[in-house]
Amino acid sequence: MARYRVIVRKSVSKDIRGIPRNDVRRILASIESLADEPRPPGSKKLSGQERYRIRQGNYRILYEIEDDKLIVCVVKVRHRRDVYR
Repeated sequence: MARYRVIVRKSVSKDIRGIPRNDVRRILASIESLADEPRPPGSKKLSGQERYRIRQGNYRILYEIEDDKLIVCVVKVRHRRDVYR
């Protein structure tokens, strides 16, 4: 299987600033793993959108997949209570 290119929006860096370091390490590892498997076990497609989400502790990583271009675009990383607003 081909390796996807992971693109992270600039707004995600703002999202990550307030997150504790231990959680940031795990979040970044999850984002990097999307290059090999964009739909890992536990990922869910969001209804009404062409986005997916994976859980990392109390945080959620929202991303879009472009299979024809082999691109994964990370859109948001936020606490579970704020991510869908």
